[in-house]
Amino acid sequence: MNRSLNNPSVRAAGILIEDDKILIVKQDVTETRHWALPGGKLEFGETIEHCMIREMKEETGLDIAVKELLYITDRLPHLHQSDHIVHIMLLVERIGGQLRLGKELEKGTEKITELAMVPVNQLSDYGFPPAFSELILSNFPDRGSYKGDFRDFYGGW
Repeated sequence: MNRSLNNPSVRAAGILIEDDKILIVKQDVTETRHWALPGGKLEFGETIEHCMIREMKEETGLDIAVKELLYITDRLPHLHQSDHIVHIMLLVERIGGQLRLGKELEKGTEKITELAMVPVNQLSDYGFPPAFSELILSNFPDRGSYKGDFRDFYGGW
């Protein structure tokens, strides 16, 4: 997808935790990272909440409710990534649906090939930085706040 470097995009990402496990999706995020949180790009005229509900349904088959804003960060252009993305991290809860591979409808996105409910203390095995697991295990301190640079906040993710 071609984006002007002057126009950042907004990405909503959902954290769904059940029984001390977190939902993650397998897709080619980078050459070295293949797992991510479910979520995606905000579309014109769409609320952040609707974006998260739509993306979760498309990717995982689940119906969710947004419970809380956790963090906002900026992912600035760096190395192999040329886009500026504003990440909005949301705590969500399942309200229906069955966990299944969804059908991603956006063009130009990497196909999701697998879903997993992973114990939070094993996230590093899936390419997530230890700082991310620590945030979850400490119950998201300073939730609802702006945290600046994505890589700094999440420890190089």
